[in-house]
Amino acid sequence: MRRHLAFLLALFPPATAAAQVELPRTHRPGPTAPAITPGDLMTRLYILADDSMQGREAGTPGNVKGTAYIAAEIKRAGLVPAGDDGTYFQTIPLRTRTFDTTSTFALAGAPLTAFTDYLPLGPRPLESQSLSIVFGGEVGDSAARITAEQASGKLVVLRVPGGVLGLRALRNPPSVPGAAAVALVALDSLPPQAVAFLRRPRTVLDDNPAGPAARAPAFLITAATAAKMFTTPLEQLTPGATGTTAAVAVRFDVVPVASPARNVVGIVPGSDPKLKGEYVAIGAHNDHIGFSRTAVDHDSIRIWNHVVRPEGADDAGKQATPEQQARVDSLLARLRSVHRGESRADSIANGADDDGSGSVAALEIAERIASLKRKPKRSILFVWHTGEEKGLLGSRYFTDHPTVPRDSIVAQLNMDMVGRGAASDETGRTRDGAPLHGGPRYLQLVGSRRLSTELGDLVERVNTAGRHDLLFDYSIDADGHPANIYCRSDHYEYARYGIPITFFTTGLHSDYHQVTDEPEYIDYAHMARVASLVEDIALHVADLDHRVMVDHPKPDPNTPCRQ
Repeated sequence: MRRHLAFLLALFPPATAAAQVELPRTHRPGPTAPAITPGDLMTRLYILADDSMQGREAGTPGNVKGTAYIAAEIKRAGLVPAGDDGTYFQTIPLRTRTFDTTSTFALAGAPLTAFTDYLPLGPRPLESQSLSIVFGGEVGDSAARITAEQASGKLVVLRVPGGVLGLRALRNPPSVPGAAAVALVALDSLPPQAVAFLRRPRTVLDDNPAGPAARAPAFLITAATAAKMFTTPLEQLTPGATGTTAAVAVRFDVVPVASPARNVVGIVPGSDPKLKGEYVAIGAHNDHIGFSRTAVDHDSIRIWNHVVRPEGADDAGKQATPEQQARVDSLLARLRSVHRGESRADSIANGADDDGSGSVAALEIAERIASLKRKPKRSILFVWHTGEEKGLLGSRYFTDHPTVPRDSIVAQLNMDMVGRGAASDETGRTRDGAPLHGGPRYLQLVGSRRLSTELGDLVERVNTAGRHDLLFDYSIDADGHPANIYCRSDHYEYARYGIPITFFTTGLHSDYHQVTDEPEYIDYAHMARVASLVEDIALHVADLDHRVMVDHPKPDPNTPCRQ
């Protein structure tokens, strides 16, 4: 069933006049050409983000199928395999971690109930021990942070604020130096579906010798649980206040994932005998979040998110106001009248924009560069990382265990969600919370000058000289931005080793991490402009007579990322 064009254009205004063409639910694939074109990108994305890929979750048959498609395409284009044992694949050791129901958590001898009173977040088990409890203040309040000595060996309890900062804390629990464990008072704020999601088995990287030092085990707890830990009400506590003791023994069962988890790696060799041993890396992530056992109504979810949660999963905590609910009801009723009450059941998060768009853009760039009669001086290294959605696991493994010498990578250009950016899309927020919106030539840049001023300047120069004419938005690259985008995609794993990076994205939108992120909603002409820009930048970096200069301090690769 096709969507009604006039209705959808009124609800979701396109970014460009060209985007007003109604796109189908399915698309017959055709042969691709070396040039980067909207038609080729469309052909590729309808294949990679098809229901048959089952949402491409890392370690599942759907992701194996998706990576097989990518590898077949770069083999056809003539890239040199650069994975394990002469293949295009680098298999990463993913494991599934499941909560062991024999675990215990007690306060003053009274046992707590897992997933009701507390919820273990990991990342590691906590051997049986008795822990003193101390109040650590509120997440994000550095002025009232307790010392490592105060936290040493204790269970540190933290209040969690609302909004983006609170979501960030749940996504990436804060590290408290010296703490034996951390408990976030936030379980009450989660809707039942979020608790159900967090109860699912977690995927972890089993072999990470060069990674950050293991963080303390983390938990979500309810306000009632927190109240049992202290004799003073939580809102009256000051950082450093001591509480009771907890007897904790939390364990997990860890087993290999069911299917191989694979990075796809290929190289276009450089033409200069002296420089071909250096690499300009181009990357995207091949995975998404899979599928649900329960179908939802596609149109209802899409309208709801556009009105109530314009940044999709990043707005997960928002609830509808009465005015918003009335608008949702009105829009859905109008759509139902057009389609005579029919609905579209959907259970697969196909990840067309996240990151099907970056993956197929990298394929187009690979085919284009491989076809050039005069290859760039340096080699071009293409890596389609897996496990990004599970915590940048594939890119972390690749940079810890690179298939080319790590010091030979002179820069990395990362594309993640480059297929949207319409004026109707809320692409993120400024550091101060003002909403951002896209436009006809909109593109967000992150990290381009954090290590190398020269790389940031080159990106700007190529955009102008090459007449790409994209309009760069650096808002989400601001230091200390609460969305922490710099730390949330694969480029960071290269940056932590001092490799200059630029992250290209058209930003968030209401379909982010939803079943509604489909190929039919992508602006292929806009995506082609972004891919052409990235290709042009890669060629310029590859042809420089020197390595891109790093003129900012390199981070310690073993410390947590901070934007």
